[in-house]
Amino acid sequence: MELPTKTFRVTRADLVRYAGASGDFNPIHWSDRFATGVGLPGVIAHGMFTMALVGRAVTEWAGAPDAVVDYGVRFTRPVVVPDDDDGTEVEVTAKVKDTTEEGLTRLDITVKCGGEKVLSQARAVIRTPR
Repeated sequence: MELPTKTFRVTRADLVRYAGASGDFNPIHWSDRFATGVGLPGVIAHGMFTMALVGRAVTEWAGAPDAVVDYGVRFTRPVVVPDDDDGTEVEVTAKVKDTTEEGLTRLDITVKCGGEKVLSQARAVIRTPR
């Protein structure tokens, strides 16, 4: 069974707000000159910001924040955020992998940006929604 797709728009303004909240002001998250100078294709979203967007999708699927029992990912590819008003989109999909007798559901999650997978081994365990 597949869950409804969740799509999140990410702009440079989102990166500025996240930097302020997290304290992570690394210039790869705001300066094209610096990001390309260290070999990146451009300014990239904070990995933990991308992970948080996926966490938001998992919470919505679970129906409540306290229904998320476990959640983890591996970072595969950066989310490049262009310097325009549109930004980019992160698309999150999930399949129900297993449901246990204890009322837990395991989700296998796919996260893409620009058609490319940006996270791997993304999985969550939620209390089975009623």
